[in-house]
Amino acid sequence: HVQLVESGGGSVQAGESLRLSCVVSEYRYSTYCMGWFRQAPGKEREGVAAIDADGTIGYRDSVKGRFAISQDNTKETLYLQMNSLKPEDTAVYYCAAAYYCGGQVRYWGQGTQVTVS
Repeated sequence: HVQLVESGGGSVQAGESLRLSCVVSEYRYSTYCMGWFRQAPGKEREGVAAIDADGTIGYRDSVKGRFAISQDNTKETLYLQMNSLKPEDTAVYYCAAAYYCGGQVRYWGQGTQVTVS
């Protein structure tokens, strides 16, 4: 059974940092595009950052310079380092996997809440 399991969310003050982790249960993900999405109350889910199988990375403009996506060497864990957090970053953050970046997400994690006050 394929699983993406996030952790690391929490409540912080503006300007502080958090690191989200996503443990990937399936070795095939080494060929997938992995990414982070978020959904704030009353808003649509939006892409935050993604890393392709070849290591190409992309970010939405509002998090560039503050967030960093990475994987461990085995590609079994995906990370999102979030620095200089702002109240507008408050959302449920989801780990996701797609066959290619920009394609339909095939697998979602359960989500982890990030609250910035």
